[in-house]
Amino acid sequence: MNDRLSLAPDAARQLATTTKTTPQMRGITPRYLLRALPWVDVDSGVYRVNRRRSFVLGDDRISSYEDAGTHHVVPEDLREIPFLRDAGEDLLRELAAAFEEVTFASGQELVAEGAPAGKLWVLVQGRAEKRATGRFGEDALLEVIGDGQFFDLGAWSCGQALPYRVQALTPGIALCAERAALARLADRDEALRAALAAYTTGGPAAPGSEVPVDLSAGHTGEPDLPGTFVDYEDTPREYHMTLAQTVLRVHSRVADLYNEPIDQTRAQANLTVQALRERQERAMLNHPEYGLFHNVAPGQRVQTRTGAPTPDDLDELLTKVWKQPAFFLAHPRAIAAFGRECTRRGVPPVIDTGYGSPLLTWRGVPLLPSDKVRLTGPGGGTTEILLMRVGEAEQGVVGLRPAKVPDEIEPGLSMRNMGMDQKGITSYLMTAYFNAAVLVEDAIAVLQNVEVSRYHDYS
Repeated sequence: MNDRLSLAPDAARQLATTTKTTPQMRGITPRYLLRALPWVDVDSGVYRVNRRRSFVLGDDRISSYEDAGTHHVVPEDLREIPFLRDAGEDLLRELAAAFEEVTFASGQELVAEGAPAGKLWVLVQGRAEKRATGRFGEDALLEVIGDGQFFDLGAWSCGQALPYRVQALTPGIALCAERAALARLADRDEALRAALAAYTTGGPAAPGSEVPVDLSAGHTGEPDLPGTFVDYEDTPREYHMTLAQTVLRVHSRVADLYNEPIDQTRAQANLTVQALRERQERAMLNHPEYGLFHNVAPGQRVQTRTGAPTPDDLDELLTKVWKQPAFFLAHPRAIAAFGRECTRRGVPPVIDTGYGSPLLTWRGVPLLPSDKVRLTGPGGGTTEILLMRVGEAEQGVVGLRPAKVPDEIEPGLSMRNMGMDQKGITSYLMTAYFNAAVLVEDAIAVLQNVEVSRYHDYS
């Protein structure tokens, strides 16, 4: 028996108009990097970065590989050593074969301060710190070094005493070459002997430093004024537009029949644009050629001292980009790990809403989260943190995009109608053109080997 006295809601809804949302997409992120970078409109498709001439610079890393359970130096990577830049392949292979594997434990002293530098050490894995006795007898931390870095080239090439001691922070593996192996090769190879002599007599300046401009200062007497000029790089780096691209297909019957209240083609295009922009940000960070993580100069890399990202580590990063730092960029897990270390020390970071959302800051510099920053290691337990200065006027990092492209729907992004096929499907070529340029080496720095899985018992 039906006791209802009015129309049921289920039946009434058959006559109602449903309020619909536009299509939602979980993969959309704030894309802070694309928002925070100043963008330069490039007219010609090529952006040339002219710089003062600087001394030759590699990546300051010597790579290794594992074969049958034993680690070996990659011979070609020995060209990171200044006096081996022009060495022949046979000589590099012979020197690489002279490296022997050494394992070390956490806390072990690898080399004592003042000891003869009889070996060149290349860290395969693990972290160590360089320490020296200060002017007043205090213990001073000079640097934390990690995978691929080597020490001490200057003392090893000259046979001098090591100016600091090296102590392991973690267990690890190193490859060591005796100085006698270098001496034997130099005795046989005249070119190497000359290059080594030039290096040990203080010939080349520090890698990456700019060729100096001779100037005079003072207000006494009538000294002869020096003559000078500012030299430029012979082959400045050029950045060409790269792209993210796909073909969007929409069937005509869908666009004809199901186009109200939401335009199907527009909805499809909007979601495709979001996907292209997500890919763009990922490429700008991680691409092996132009990605920002792969364009950090050797002297701009910092190793965490204890693994977890501490206030001290971020302070060290700020010493590398001290001229108008704009923002840190880190994976959300790295920012959470930094927050835990701050909580442990009782120094909570200040919260800022400069980008429309609550963000942690350190020393007034915001930490922008991005899930495009890679997690590596077992279980994704390690990552990196970028710090950068931005803008052309500041000689920082800039985003690049074409000044104008045909059928542009957003800056640097086009949607071109490719026509309809015999099945009634209309195709649209969706293309985002972009790149990023680091104008000067000290505009960007990276904190490496950041552990994100350390938690503390605050009770």
